[in-house]
Amino acid sequence: MTTRIFKYALLLLFAGSCLTSCELKQNEKTFTEKEVNIVPKPLKLELGKKSFQISSKTSFYVEDDAQVEIVRHLTGLFKTVAGWEPEVKVGEKATKNAVVLSTKEGMGEEAYELTVTPELITMQASAPAGFFYGIQTLRQLLPVQIEGTSLAENTKWLVPEIHISDAPRFVWRGFMLDVSRHFFTKEEVKKVIDYMAMHKMNTFHWHLIDDQGWRIEIKKYPKLTEVGAWRVDHEDKQWSARPRQQPGEKATYGGFYTQEDIKEVIAYAKSRYINVVPEIEMPAHVSSGVAAYPEFSCKGEPVTVPSGGLWPITDIYCAGNDATFTFLEDVLTEVMALFPSPYIHIGGDEATKTEWARCAKCQKRIQTEGLNNVEELQSYFVKRIETFLNENNRTLIGWDEILEGGLAPKATVMSWRGFKGGVEAAEHGHDVVMSPTSHCYFDYYQGPQDQEPPAFNAYLPLSKVYQFDPVHESMNEEQAKRVLGGQANLWTEHVPNFEHLQYMAFPRLAAMGEALWTPKAQLNWDDFIGRMETQLQRYDAKGINYAKSIYTVTPGITFDPEKKSVAVALSTEASYVDIHYTIDGSEPGTTSPKYSQPFALEQSATIKAVSVKDGKLVGKVMSKKIDLHKATVKKVTYEEAPHKSYPGTEYTLVDCLKGSSNHSDGHWQGWEGKDMDIVIDLEKEIPVNHLTINALQKSGAWIILPKEVEFQVSTDGENFTKVGAATHTIDPLSPDTMMKELGVEVKDLSARYVKVIARNFGKGPKGHMAEGKNVWLFVSEVIVE
Repeated sequence: MTTRIFKYALLLLFAGSCLTSCELKQNEKTFTEKEVNIVPKPLKLELGKKSFQISSKTSFYVEDDAQVEIVRHLTGLFKTVAGWEPEVKVGEKATKNAVVLSTKEGMGEEAYELTVTPELITMQASAPAGFFYGIQTLRQLLPVQIEGTSLAENTKWLVPEIHISDAPRFVWRGFMLDVSRHFFTKEEVKKVIDYMAMHKMNTFHWHLIDDQGWRIEIKKYPKLTEVGAWRVDHEDKQWSARPRQQPGEKATYGGFYTQEDIKEVIAYAKSRYINVVPEIEMPAHVSSGVAAYPEFSCKGEPVTVPSGGLWPITDIYCAGNDATFTFLEDVLTEVMALFPSPYIHIGGDEATKTEWARCAKCQKRIQTEGLNNVEELQSYFVKRIETFLNENNRTLIGWDEILEGGLAPKATVMSWRGFKGGVEAAEHGHDVVMSPTSHCYFDYYQGPQDQEPPAFNAYLPLSKVYQFDPVHESMNEEQAKRVLGGQANLWTEHVPNFEHLQYMAFPRLAAMGEALWTPKAQLNWDDFIGRMETQLQRYDAKGINYAKSIYTVTPGITFDPEKKSVAVALSTEASYVDIHYTIDGSEPGTTSPKYSQPFALEQSATIKAVSVKDGKLVGKVMSKKIDLHKATVKKVTYEEAPHKSYPGTEYTLVDCLKGSSNHSDGHWQGWEGKDMDIVIDLEKEIPVNHLTINALQKSGAWIILPKEVEFQVSTDGENFTKVGAATHTIDPLSPDTMMKELGVEVKDLSARYVKVIARNFGKGPKGHMAEGKNVWLFVSEVIVE
């Protein structure tokens, strides 16, 4: 028996030494730079040669209860993915196998230092926010499985030996969510806050009010949510083609947050070191408020909450009515009681002052206040609200339109119409948050429109977001100091649900986070896109529906009029993928030719291309048809020139390049309320078999297919004979964007001249957003075969 016990003891000793040896070997794992992928990129990073393993025996040592709450954001994840949760100890000392948080005075409020050795992880900061961001970095040093929703068996929770010293470039790193156009639940808003925290963003701008819905409970004015929070359900219609509420129709679509909901969200954000800035729109974008209380508008007449696009914005608050300001001060009083934010956003944008110009009360206000015009009346409005906010120790912030007529003395400007408003405000000593459409509007398409879900008609790829610098090049040093930072905005006209919200926000949120955190000199696109490979895996683990537009192949097609050939270049934003393509219309795959350099086409072709990563297809298949035909690069004479906004070039209609669903891509010519009437000179009499045009319908942009396309031919350019006409049955109210070929087939016909008359639809039909107004006709190519 004694011998057996001795043998068993030796076995345990051997097993223990093996376990210690195995753990030691794990700690000797060397991480390469390619395996350390932190977003946003830290200020300073030094990588060692070993590693630290977090196990069930690892403890977190903190100084106080605030730090307990901070580390729980990480330790709680282990319970789901590892089946155990590290112990958190307060006020004790540790020597090894621990994560230790300790205060270090003199650091910036959001700065931190993180040091990982094989025995110990230490984190230092001077304030809770710094520790919180340090924990977010530690989270990204762990395997991607830490973000999972189920047990990750056989995962070693290794952290590379490393030293990081980090701090943000800007103090305002914002994300705005519009919950008016589409309502998102309290739990969904919390998820957005979690996403922001992952990317070290610290300001959540909550767009609570707009024409299409009032989303915050105001106890003194209950109709704001009883009436203003609901609209008719027209979700089956295109946003800009939705009709007004008709008599008898019930408003059932919408929702709002109770004041208890608001408090809960604010507390949730505070625990993640995110300030919540409420936006209470005024004087415009308030149809939902005026629908509830029409007495605060100039006309005082009942209106309904619009279910879709609204332009111009004329139902605005009456600036000549003192009762309006009493109402707004009451609303703001309840808002300030809920939101501890030092900033209150009042909107101030896109106010069409038609009613102010003919309102007796507003005109009297202009006279008694010694104002010159309605622009100065808006300035009066904003300054009066600012005085009230200042008296309550709050700072007014608004979109750059608050500059009109003179800026309120202490206001902060959020510049969205480019950088100009922000530069002007900084020149006059005002703080600025830059949020230009060019880099910050996440409601824009992030890939080719024909391969993306519906979005606003503009283009903002990931790489453009990454180029964002809130400090404009025209600013001097003093003006640059006035720039608090920048902000991404997600307007939700075309974002009906949370899955779509994720798609529009990711991965662009990562690019914005890095652009606002990392020093400009350290920003590098190739480095960033490489690190994003791992970040996308983290999104996968979390179940985030992110856009894969960086894998979408974009064709760069140029036409050489002299050679009558097309040069084709293929590219993606993700430089680490391969592109495979075909030119015969067949589906591309891993065995298709691999793209290496631009190639030329001298005959018609259908190009298809797809990205390939690690031997697998990623992204969508790009398809582009090129028609080299008998009218290519021939002279076009116009009876009516296209509109100056969409002029194209002399070869737009005959360059063999069809436009995309983006009507601003340069391949379309447009006529507003007028017909297209052109003649093409084929240079000599030749056989003609088919005559076709490529036209566009895009209801939200007021573009409707032509009613009819008439084709005529001639041999002398003076006497034309009609050879056919093409029509269609497409409903002008259809919300779908579509490109339609309209043409005729002709036989045994020779011609030198081809005349094409595409008849504009004319006025927008009943129920259309452009009802009674001129609509557009768009054509990108006339094909003669």
